[in-house]
Amino acid sequence: MANSTVVSFVSALFYVYYILIFIRVIFSWIGLPSHGAFYEIFRFVYNVTEPYLGIFRRFIPVAGGIDFSPFVGLLVLGIIQSVVVSLLRGY
Repeated sequence: MANSTVVSFVSALFYVYYILIFIRVIFSWIGLPSHGAFYEIFRFVYNVTEPYLGIFRRFIPVAGGIDFSPFVGLLVLGIIQSVVVSLLRGY
């Protein structure tokens, strides 16, 4: 029972990080003001996701003005989640 609680918690953390990456992508499509609530939210999302996405940005060049690092980051995050959850479940 405790193991399923840990698995649920870890899965929820991964889900939250997926959402933060999606929010960052959406923010990159729209113009944001240089101050205010949206700016503070963007700064938080950027500070939380940049260390992870920056890893991929070093290896994946921007193609035609499109940054593919969030896409690759989401794919890799899904693989990491599968491995971590499988290890926690004991498979």
